[in-house]
Amino acid sequence: MKIVILSRNPKLYSTKRLVEAAQEKGHEALVVDHLKCVIELEKKSPRLYYNGIYLDDVDAIIPRIGASVTFYGTAVVRQFEMMNIFSAVKSQALVNSRDKLRSLQILARSGVGLPKTIFTNYAKDVDHVIESVGGAPLVLKLLEGTQGLGVVLAETHNAASSVIEAFNGLKARVIAQQYIKEAGGADIRAFVVDGVIVGAMKRQGKDGEFRSNLHRGGSANIIELTDQEELTAIKAAKAMGLGVAGVDMLQSENGPLVLEVNSSPGLEGIEAATKKDIAKEIIKYIERNV
Repeated sequence: MKIVILSRNPKLYSTKRLVEAAQEKGHEALVVDHLKCVIELEKKSPRLYYNGIYLDDVDAIIPRIGASVTFYGTAVVRQFEMMNIFSAVKSQALVNSRDKLRSLQILARSGVGLPKTIFTNYAKDVDHVIESVGGAPLVLKLLEGTQGLGVVLAETHNAASSVIEAFNGLKARVIAQQYIKEAGGADIRAFVVDGVIVGAMKRQGKDGEFRSNLHRGGSANIIELTDQEELTAIKAAKAMGLGVAGVDMLQSENGPLVLEVNSSPGLEGIEAATKKDIAKEIIKYIERNV
């Protein structure tokens, strides 16, 4: 097969691992910068032009679309889908996963556990927002934030009120979320491929840091999921329509609570923690579907 990996940087760990895994299985792997693709639209003849050639002999694609270029990246994925080329991540699932509010609405409807979450359109009744998630401490998140950026732990009612009012003044959309104290600054990342968990790790924030993102200096170790955690991760990925997903969960007194479902989860942390070949599982998923 000829597999295109949509990535802006061929030197990234995840991109390199996917290329290696495809080649090890005897496939041709081509890294394509989606921002440099030209979309051509004509009646019943969708095409993509890239670096002097038309990408019309492709069997499958693996989108690795950064959050900052979701709009154009998704358009390129959609164009491949119009050409009847299999995508490891569907364009609509990618769009939904990048919209924090929309994804939480989908997850809530599916019945998975979530921390109580409040979203308003710059509401003046800030006190109601704070009390609705159980009061301080609470977590405030920018709707557009990624990798832990734009996430604030407000430890007191006054601090929460000040942060919300500041965000409102900047016309920055923010969600307020219940703080799960018993999680202890740790979360779980379950890596789901084709409805099966292929690896899981527990991420712990560094001292004094409630965010567990590895980009923020957190550490990761392999973990064996409980049955409930496994079912929750699979259900969340299915609800979002994602064939490849990183499901982030908190361990709470009320069972696993889903924080986010990532449509372009990085491979470096999960492969290092679990010592598993996650990239190969993604290639095998493509083989089963093409």
